Amino acid sequence: MNDNTQSIQWFPGHMAKTRRKIKEILPLIDAVAEVVDARIPLSSRNPELKELIGDKPHIILLNKCDMADKRVTDGWISHYKNQGITAIAIDCKSGKGLNHFKDTVKTALSEKLEQYANKGMVGKPLRVMVVGIPNVGKSSFINRIAGNRKAKVENRPGVTRGNQWFSIDKQLELLDTPGVLWPKFEDKTVGEHLAFTGAVKDRILDTELLSMRLLEILSENYRDLLENRYGKLDFDCDSYDLLCQIGKKRGMVIRGGETDTERAANMLLEEYRNSKIGYISLERAEHNA
Repeated sequence: MNDNTQSIQWFPGHMAKTRRKIKEILPLIDAVAEVVDARIPLSSRNPELKELIGDKPHIILLNKCDMADKRVTDGWISHYKNQGITAIAIDCKSGKGLNHFKDTVKTALSEKLEQYANKGMVGKPLRVMVVGIPNVGKSSFINRIAGNRKAKVENRPGVTRGNQWFSIDKQLELLDTPGVLWPKFEDKTVGEHLAFTGAVKDRILDTELLSMRLLEILSENYRDLLENRYGKLDFDCDSYDLLCQIGKKRGMVIRGGETDTERAANMLLEEYRNSKIGYISLERAEHNA
């Protein structure tokens, strides 16, 4: 992957404004629900969020769990539990896991509900702010929970711009916020993982190098899925040769018998993002304990 990835700036004006708004709105918020990509729970989190929200109760929503390796996702849920953070696996397209959200919020805010009861404020709605970096499915989550009324969804980074309130029922209100990224990628791996999943626009990247990095990860952890999708492969080679093998098996050959590696790279990334290769997680909790 191009080394310039590390210096790419990801803090346009509207994102800086969002950070200020989050700080301003926190006194009105009871808890924060953070939507992350279950395939890359570490890279798809905003490292500034912990500092921003302070001691507010925090729930992590591992979205796109139907595209991730279930055993790995279960490991992340246990990892967060050990840190005192509640995490649930959800999939906004299928609706999987969403029925647990309200009960999860009430459990996380049980003390707040008890305080309301003691003050005779039974029925006062809980207010939860929903946050997440672009393209993790935050608006899709709110659309599902809120009945698809207001939040705009589009499969590209940076669509939602303004804060919106959603009344889910008499006991729960959600606040949507624009997706927030951090100023720059301190770790090149974070940039790569976001690029693999499509959270970073392809046009600023070298897709051939990106696909080669993806193949390095897949050949280490998911060789069986690669061969189920592309046929028998010789893994005793570098990632470029492996990309060439896959391209040739798909008939992506140009004059002289060489592999059209650009086409092969685009195909590989697309098939990974659409889960055609299989259910794959790129980050594991045991590596980030």
